[in-house]
Amino acid sequence: MSWERDPLWAKARLFFEKAFEFRGSPFFGLWCSLGLELLARAALSNISPALLADPSKWPGSLLFALNLTENSRGKSIATSRVFDLCQKLIPDFMPEYRNAAIVLADRRNVELHSGAAAFESYPDKEWLPAFYRCCQSLAASMDQNLESLFGPEEARVAREILDELQRETRDSVKKKIGEFRKKFEKLSRKEQRERRASAERLGRYRAQQRHHRVDCPSCKSVALVEGEPFGKESVTYQDGKMIVRQSVTPRKFHCSACGLSLMGYSELDAAGLGGFYTRETTYWPEEFHDLADLESLTYEELVDELRKREGVSVWNND
Repeated sequence: MSWERDPLWAKARLFFEKAFEFRGSPFFGLWCSLGLELLARAALSNISPALLADPSKWPGSLLFALNLTENSRGKSIATSRVFDLCQKLIPDFMPEYRNAAIVLADRRNVELHSGAAAFESYPDKEWLPAFYRCCQSLAASMDQNLESLFGPEEARVAREILDELQRETRDSVKKKIGEFRKKFEKLSRKEQRERRASAERLGRYRAQQRHHRVDCPSCKSVALVEGEPFGKESVTYQDGKMIVRQSVTPRKFHCSACGLSLMGYSELDAAGLGGFYTRETTYWPEEFHDLADLESLTYEELVDELRKREGVSVWNND
């Protein structure tokens, strides 16, 4: 079946092999974009081929994806949806990777569906590092690596580019942290204490709004990290309350005390703030299940509440 992981993986490798034959020409980007989409589809199929089925063609495409029909074809989801799902389901496939993959796919579409030479005006240096990051993340989700995907020689080139990019990001973030540390140290001791106390209060408040508190790498005050949840929620019942836990990928950092801000997982990781964290939220059972305490409502409030619920008709019994 054509949506299984192995044939998609094999075809992606074939397209990348073709791409490397055209390194230095516009065809290099074209073949890389084609191979990247196949690699992403292979990564989703590795989770379940059903993820590739277009839900608007239900149930035919789903049955095809699960190899439960004699039909020889099914309709698969669009390229943008493929990368959206990769971001949601593959922890290491960051939003910046998804965005880079979409840009590359858009260039591919312009190249194939118009008279424009889309890749001639899009030099390799602008997209190649992000492309390699995408490939590394997707391959790792299938317990593969760049060597098994590209071959040893091309994998060596890819790793050199990624290592250089990582060094540049690390150096840039280190410099930024140092600059904000110097600015903070120039403040009076009184203002430093006031800013740290304000950051502490803000941290306690924001923690209740699903922000994650960390120590600022610049001034050591309480700072905040925002992220995107991924994977399944873990729900437990304890002491009469519902405890919901979910893994979160960090995306943004800001320190209100010294003003340091970092954006994207690469910068946070370079500052020692990478790695997933767990968000824990506590609910009363009625909150968790979105239930109202009907006994405490007035008649008018009860009518309004029932009207909000699906399939409920309320008659006026004056």
